[in-house]
Amino acid sequence: MKKIKREKYLSILRNFKNQQIIKVITGIRRCGKSTLLELFQDYLKEDGVEENQIISINFEEADYEELQDRKKLYEYLKSKLVKGKKTYIFLDEVQKVSEFEKTVDSLFINKDVDLYITGSNAYLLSSELATLLTGRYIEIKMLPLSFKEYLSAFEDKTDLSRKFRNYLQYSSFPQAIELFKINPQNINLFLDGIYNTILFKDVMQRKGITDKNTLEKVTKYLYDNIGNRTSLKNISNQLEGLEKNNSYNTVATYVQSLIDSYFVYKVNRYDIKGKEFLKTQEKYYAVDIGLRYYMLGQSSGNDMGHILENIVYLELLRRGYEVYIGKYEDLEVDFVAKNSENTIYYQVALTTRENTNENNSTLERELAPLKKINDNYPKYILTLDDDLDADFDGIKKINVLDWLIDKK
Repeated sequence: MKKIKREKYLSILRNFKNQQIIKVITGIRRCGKSTLLELFQDYLKEDGVEENQIISINFEEADYEELQDRKKLYEYLKSKLVKGKKTYIFLDEVQKVSEFEKTVDSLFINKDVDLYITGSNAYLLSSELATLLTGRYIEIKMLPLSFKEYLSAFEDKTDLSRKFRNYLQYSSFPQAIELFKINPQNINLFLDGIYNTILFKDVMQRKGITDKNTLEKVTKYLYDNIGNRTSLKNISNQLEGLEKNNSYNTVATYVQSLIDSYFVYKVNRYDIKGKEFLKTQEKYYAVDIGLRYYMLGQSSGNDMGHILENIVYLELLRRGYEVYIGKYEDLEVDFVAKNSENTIYYQVALTTRENTNENNSTLERELAPLKKINDNYPKYILTLDDDLDADFDGIKKINVLDWLIDKK
């Protein structure tokens, strides 16, 4: 299988190479964490690092089951260190090691060790570990393929619209591309494996959940309602078969477990005018639209407006932004994207062309909240319209596919 270069993530690893800081790579199963480590190891070898200076362990493999004992792991790694040279240690899916943080902490102290670890559950950076390693690690939050990365797997870069539809329907997980090239019908079996592994291993086993039926109902509800404002109370009220006295707490546990396994992402609301974060009516987005098709069927593709929102949200995460749903008085801004240097406002719409069945202009409706915001930060409307980019008093309308591939 051809490895797709994940240049953004690789550049971070290259920048922090040989720095005495633990590189922690987190993300959903099968999003490419192991391949990223392999690509980085290839880079190290090209840069003159010898084979015996690289120790790589994937705890998903049965060969390393014995090393899931932290003391045995530490003794094994200690025996492999190369004296007088830097040793690069890669621990993949390290959360399978009981009390792994103690081994990680012991390795960190050694100045001749450069340490990289991955995990598929937010438990990896639980409060206990974060406290123990405060100031000693950076987290690289990995997602499945961006549309730009997806395109890099194809020699033919034409017909972006068709490729975008395939990207949505047939999944953004790296391995799905190879399956698509062989037979797209195989992708559902692949996604079934991801879905069940996450629900059983990362959610049910880790959290001690026994009610798979209710867990699946919660999961499907969240995937069916991407981009809709909701709350835990709304979810518990919508689901049948829950004990009313315990439904809210049950739903809260299940939703947080799905968030911790990177299966869904929760986005809070932000009052732009009042400059405060709101605690109600959050939104949820799926980690992969292909998984949504698998879970809900082909008719779920009719909700293209919210699907487009979902894609834009994930792309903003990839670009390093903290993302919120914006509220300005009684109007909503789809996304407020913030980083240390900038704030950007985004509206996402399938189209802003005039709908003759409505009295109000679609374009004016999308422009309205952005026009009210009285600051100088950039404001964009992203659509699938293929007409020329436009500017409305500083609010720029651009094609979302051009934006996704970073077309200048």
